[in-house]
Amino acid sequence: MSKGEIPVAGRRIKVLFLCTGNACRSQMAEGWARALKSERIEAYSAGVMPCFVHPLAIRVMKEAGVDIAGQYSKHVDDLDGIAFDYIVTLCDYADQKCPVFPGQGKRIHRPFEDPIRARGTEAEVLAKFRSVRNRLRRFVERMPENLEEPAGHRD
Repeated sequence: MSKGEIPVAGRRIKVLFLCTGNACRSQMAEGWARALKSERIEAYSAGVMPCFVHPLAIRVMKEAGVDIAGQYSKHVDDLDGIAFDYIVTLCDYADQKCPVFPGQGKRIHRPFEDPIRARGTEAEVLAKFRSVRNRLRRFVERMPENLEEPAGHRD
């Protein structure tokens, strides 16, 4: 797919959401893409240092009506061989460490803060997870058109 080309009806684009641990941001983005854009997007997620799907990510997505409890954390190498149209890095670390996918996909960097780093009361931590969840929803709702916008554009 060339720059500026948006897929035609009937063809779903393959999008990889990538973050460090494949615990929160990329899992939520995959969940939103599957829930909101499954007719246009075939969504995947992975991490450069995968660990687990964070229970609070599962919880806040469930609150929004999206079940990601069946998703699991995987390494980006586990998806080797899939021809992605877009690789969306959701944090600076993943952007720096993302392996090269020769001849594949346009790399897009759209950093989101990591809710795992939130500190405070349970309510404060949940508020951070919900904030990131809501921002990721807005980002995914505008896909795939927003993937061709300049990197500084705010979603």
